[in-house]
Parts: sequence; structure tokens; C-alpha cells
Amino acid sequence: METPLRQIRSEARVQDESVLAIAPSDDDLWVFGYGSLMWRPGFDYVESALAWVHGYHRALCIFSHVHRGTPERPGLVLGLDRGGSCQGVAFRVAAQNRAQTIQYLRERELVTSVYLEKLVGVRFAEGGCVNALTYVVDRSHCQYAGRLPVDEMTRLIAEGVGASGDNPAYVRNTYEHLLQLDIHDAELAEITRRLDLCSCRR
Repeated sequence: METPLRQIRSEARVQDESVLAIAPSDDDLWVFGYGSLMWRPGFDYVESALAWVHGYHRALCIFSHVHRGTPERPGLVLGLDRGGSCQGVAFRVAAQNRAQTIQYLRERELVTSVYLEKLVGVRFAEGGCVNALTYVVDRSHCQYAGRLPVDEMTRLIAEGVGASGDNPAYVRNTYEHLLQLDIHDAELAEITRRLDLCSCRR
């Protein structure tokens, strides 16, 4: 029997409350998006810019039990995993919207405790650095998938459907948005190609 979403969120808040990284402040907030936040941030922002995070890379490494799958039929979603670097989008949120934006992101990203809230240094394409809020994968969590074979990744994504929609749409939207930003992600390109082949065969 699937755990109710409200209960999952409550448990995640309790587990993560002691490690939440962002303290109250009067400063603007920067948020780093590397997956769906790039094309569906869901919060108001003043500006956005291409940026890099070093020490983490974008990977389809999280079993989705809520947004794009269920515990019985998990989907696969992106996380920031250790090692390498990741190019994405940094959003600047005005100081007066800081608290409500953090609350929104916690409700969206901390549905379960597979993500850890972190402040990371980001470097802009045009120069300069800031600290930004982002969500990295907890490798000790049971939803951490690690590096799966491409065939298994494609199967999970093709079959995944959750509270936020079907898993293939999530992957395609992210891949297409990366292309618009002139960001090449070989893994997402290959998964998207395989998903398109699966659709043609049906």
C-alpha cells in the first residue's frame, strides 16, 4: 500500500530539518536549477543566467516514488550527484520573496528525504560567483539509483507515471530545454532517442 503523500512530506521534513542549509536573511536568494526547475521554476525571480556548479554532475540517479512514479513502479529523475561539474540555470529571487520561495522549494523537492538542501558555489558564464540553493542526492537513501544500465533507465522512464505526470515528458522537457540553452547532455540525449524509438514501435 502506497504511503499517503501528506505523510511522506511530514516524514521528510522531520528527517531533513536539522540539515536545512538556508538561514533567514535580508539578502536576495540565488537558486540553481539543473532539471525541471530550469523549465518550470514555479517561483518569481528577478533574473536568470547560465551557471556552472563544480563538484557535482547531473544524473538520472533517483528512483521517483511520487512525482514521476510510485513505490510499486518507480520512475527515474535527475539529481546532482558527486563528482564532475554541471551547467544549469541560476535564478535570482528578490529578498522579499526569499522565505516563500524556500518554503515552496522545500515542499516541492523534499517530498521524500532523497534530496539534501545545500548551498553551493556557482560560477556564471559571463564571470562572477555566488552561493546558490540547490538540491543534491543523498547517496545513502533507498531511492538513490546510482548508475544504472541505459536499457534499465529507459524502461523505468518509459513506464513511470506519478503525481506530476509521466516520466518520459519530464525527460524530454529537460532535454529540449537544455538544447535551447546550448547545453549538451549525452545521457539525456541517448535516453530521449531511445524513448522516441519506443514510442514509434507502439
